[in-house]
Amino acid sequence: MSNKSHKFVLVMAKSDFRKAALELALERALNAESHTKWLGQKCRNERERAAWADCLKLYENTILQLNQTLDPTTKCTTFDAQSWLSTALANLETYRTRFVEVNASNYMLPLMNNNVTKLISNTLAINNGSRTPVESYKDGFPKWFGPGDRKLLQTAAPRANIIVAQDGSGNYRTIKAAIDAAVKRTGSGRFVIYIKRGVYRENIEIGNKMKNIMLVGDGMKYTIITGSRSVGGGSTTFDSATVIVTGSGFIAHGITFRNTAGPQNHQAVALRSGSDLSVFYHCGFEEYQDTLYVHSQRQFYKECYIYGTVDFIFGNAAVVFQNCMINGRRPMTSQKITITAQGRTDSNQNTRIFILNSRIMVASDLKPVLGSFKTFLGRPWKQYSRTVFLKKLYG
Repeated sequence: MSNKSHKFVLVMAKSDFRKAALELALERALNAESHTKWLGQKCRNERERAAWADCLKLYENTILQLNQTLDPTTKCTTFDAQSWLSTALANLETYRTRFVEVNASNYMLPLMNNNVTKLISNTLAINNGSRTPVESYKDGFPKWFGPGDRKLLQTAAPRANIIVAQDGSGNYRTIKAAIDAAVKRTGSGRFVIYIKRGVYRENIEIGNKMKNIMLVGDGMKYTIITGSRSVGGGSTTFDSATVIVTGSGFIAHGITFRNTAGPQNHQAVALRSGSDLSVFYHCGFEEYQDTLYVHSQRQFYKECYIYGTVDFIFGNAAVVFQNCMINGRRPMTSQKITITAQGRTDSNQNTRIFILNSRIMVASDLKPVLGSFKTFLGRPWKQYSRTVFLKKLYG
């Protein structure tokens, strides 16, 4: 027998390697979530406590993304996996920036720098080699948007499960009451909430567990949801949104989402969406800085009106805007107009802002002073930012 030593190499199938990496990332994420809960008692003030509460939600959502990627019953494709892992990574980046915004205490820094981010990044790289092509389209919508939902969008008055009316002619007078009722529903099929015309001064959140919710209004000029939270008013960008959506399969039709904080209050979000496979059709989004926060997941906007000044379409979703009207407003004297700020932090994330056949317009308040302000289509907010404008731009 030879005295030479022999080396044995264990070769794993790519799917097994990805599964092992995912399981390790999930284990570390659960540990980090547990530690985040413990940090609540260490918060020094209300701003830190608000950041802590948001970060708990972000870790909860991260764990959800990892679990559904591992769950065999979800029939997860490689493209699904890339989307959900991209979202998990976006959540952790948001976690980090939330505590930076509020000048987090030193005891929070080790958690912000833990290795969950690196593990998820590695899993993205493993999965990336077997990605499926970018989603295809049918009849002007992504193929993942089913025929039943397309029919709902074309129906003048879809049958509603709940009606909201300020005059008392519906089931509820406020949207929040309708959302609270929808939480208690059984099943996970499409649930339609019809919001009659009116200005609803509310802050709304449609959470992870509220899947397949559809909000239908009487048109973007007539059904308006408005709030006024802002960074200048003491909120952070993340929690300033008038409406927040993270439950998958969300649809909005014929509604304006508005934030009235004004340019002097800096970042003030009208809508923040982390809803996977979500669609916004004939909707309006109005504010100045950071109007529309396309935080994460796969999103589609069609024939919408968007108004703002600085970074007014921003985030790290895989998002498409088709046939939209994008309107620059008058910024403050020291500002310039920047339409997009895309937040991709990893080269393997499948995220981007894609603006197709849309018009860049000048809002009425900007027209008289248009020559006084520079306008940019976008800026590279993060290391791997990518934004595409295709076809019609001006007019």
